[in-house]
Amino acid sequence: MARFKSRAPNELLYSLFAFIIIAIAVHAVYVTVVRPRADAVLAEQRAAMQKDPNYVAQRSVYVVLKDWEQESAIILALWAIAVIGYKARQTHVERRLLERDLVLVPEGMRILPEDIREHARTLEALPPADAQCLLPRALLVSLYRFGATRNVQDVSEAARGVCEAEADRLDSELSMLRYVAWAIPAIGFIGTVRGIGDALGEAHKAVTGDVSGVTAGLGTAFNSTLIALLISIVLMFLLHQLQLAQERLVLDSETYLDQHLIRHMQVR
Repeated sequence: MARFKSRAPNELLYSLFAFIIIAIAVHAVYVTVVRPRADAVLAEQRAAMQKDPNYVAQRSVYVVLKDWEQESAIILALWAIAVIGYKARQTHVERRLLERDLVLVPEGMRILPEDIREHARTLEALPPADAQCLLPRALLVSLYRFGATRNVQDVSEAARGVCEAEADRLDSELSMLRYVAWAIPAIGFIGTVRGIGDALGEAHKAVTGDVSGVTAGLGTAFNSTLIALLISIVLMFLLHQLQLAQERLVLDSETYLDQHLIRHMQVR
């Protein structure tokens, strides 16, 4: 059990350092590239409008991304993708154990309660990285339950209980990612409110013919919402793919337990 608990601090440290590195990297790109180029594009567009009243400004990706709301949404999205990648790698590692015969029971042979120590030693000799995975833990619990109760039905219930507990744990660990997936559109709506507020603050200048302040505020409002919703669509897709992979892992582990262990158990 101690080896299983060691996974949580590692994931916490990974999440913390990933967020710090992503935040620094994204902010550096914004300071050195995005905002300077956005200011240059806006200055060129203002100069062109002064020369030609019929000039139609082209949409620039730097202008769309320049505000603080877009930067915050991108930082959260990249951090969430990094965490999803970490969890997806863990799931892939656990799925590889399903391809191995962890309990060596030839077809036609039976496992008796007196044989559990021999099979348990094989599982206990696994490397710590493999021993903390779902399948070896469920196999050990099933073997020990069979040795204690000598009842195959109890073994089946114990194995199912381990798998259900793992499914609940995996689902609870996705709560922060679900919150981020909700928070990104909320950040976009904050930019919308801020942009509309800035536009209303410049409305008195529109009476005199200067609509630049109003258009800038509305641009902030629409751009922040656009980026936030696009990011949210991609993030929710990745999150659902991760959840699907984890659910399949738990179901396939239950099938493995039935086919490779429980059906071979017999009481004299």
